[in-house]
Amino acid sequence: MGTRLSFDLSRPGRIATTLPQCDVPSAELPPPDLLREELNLPELSQPDLIRYFTNLSHLNFSVDGGFYPLGSCTMKYNPKLHEELARLPGFAQLHPLQPAETAQGALALMYELQRWLAEITGMDAVSLTPAAGAHGELTSILTVKAYLEHKGESRHKVLVPDSAHGTNPATTALSGFSCVPVASDARGNTDLGALAAVLDEDVAAMMLTLPNTLGLFDQNILRIAEMVHEKGALLYCDGANLNALLGQVKLGDLGFDVLQMNLHKTFSTPHGGGGPGAGPVAVKAHLAPFLPSPQVSREPDGRYAFQTPEHSMGRMVPFHGNFGIMVRAYAYIRSLGAEGLREVSENAVINANYLLACLRGAYHLPYERRCLHEVVFSGSRQRAKGVHTYDIAKRLMDYGFHPPTVYFPLIVDEALMIEPTETESKETLDAFCEAMLAIAGEAEEEPELLRGAPHNAPLRRLDEATAARRPVLRWRKET
Repeated sequence: MGTRLSFDLSRPGRIATTLPQCDVPSAELPPPDLLREELNLPELSQPDLIRYFTNLSHLNFSVDGGFYPLGSCTMKYNPKLHEELARLPGFAQLHPLQPAETAQGALALMYELQRWLAEITGMDAVSLTPAAGAHGELTSILTVKAYLEHKGESRHKVLVPDSAHGTNPATTALSGFSCVPVASDARGNTDLGALAAVLDEDVAAMMLTLPNTLGLFDQNILRIAEMVHEKGALLYCDGANLNALLGQVKLGDLGFDVLQMNLHKTFSTPHGGGGPGAGPVAVKAHLAPFLPSPQVSREPDGRYAFQTPEHSMGRMVPFHGNFGIMVRAYAYIRSLGAEGLREVSENAVINANYLLACLRGAYHLPYERRCLHEVVFSGSRQRAKGVHTYDIAKRLMDYGFHPPTVYFPLIVDEALMIEPTETESKETLDAFCEAMLAIAGEAEEEPELLRGAPHNAPLRRLDEATAARRPVLRWRKET
């Protein structure tokens, strides 16, 4: 069928299903002026309909179909078993408004997940309510704000390193603070001199991504925590890259007061495409009374119930978060256990450093040190031949690979950010490296080949600027 539209396949009278006999009284149609005769919906048989959408899906990349090396996104393969568990009727058919006594199993799962996430991160309390990573960021900083206001402190600034996730400045602004950038040093760590120059009693918190978006562990972290706390400020960790640290270090032991996690990156939920997420927030004991509502508590009689923390900053979502994501995370943690979680981080780090070793001769490595879960290269060498990172990414599509993240982090010129994740085999990584090395050779010998890529994709280079400014959001039949 190729890429023919469903309208091209339509034939009058064909249907994809047979409706049962009507078991309710029939009713008159609405007035003619309310009927939309112009819809002209396609008419297909069931096999044609299934094949049409299946063929459409094959035009796109997917983690089930191949390697998805987007840096800072953890686009890994997740066990299909956890999808089945999330669809169990006792979980999938729950209603958020039903009485707690009728959902004790679900509440028990949430309670245990809160405890496990606190243990994994070295924190004291957890809120499961935030609906995504950036939502968890916002929840974290609003929790800090509520804590400071309760103490009667009025602070106006939040420090954000230039190696942090790009959503951190937006979180700062939405929380009512001024964002103050902090530069990195030549090793990719937070520059302690730059930090000292902007750290004063008006700073409410510092938002630190660990590992940072360079894929590096900040070697100054203990001193940073000391400096921040000496000024009475709090230290927040963007924990979106937690899969690099599982079982290796507890973020609470490093001096963090609050952090957000991405269950949809680290703990077994398919990520991307705007799908559901969850961004639980973990805090030390002094922030626990200020977490959002609701939390799950265990009562003296052993039953589970929702509770509101004493000085809660309020609700972040109408109910209690994305429960299906929690089921998957619970299953992931329980099936792997402590040793399995540690192996996740070990494999993620090994895979990223394998790519670093294989590609460092062909692409510039801006920070000459071991990385953690992802590696950031620069396409600056290829630029000398008129080839940019964007061209390299597009050419990868001709080799059957989804492009990595490009032009981020902003502090790396012509950045190529690659995260192999812990689930990819050596054979997959070798095939990816062979493609990247071949592209580096093409950049030297046939740069025009890259500038015109992709050559084999269903669509060539799109006008992304126009698409962002004047998107076409509906199909209209040509007349």
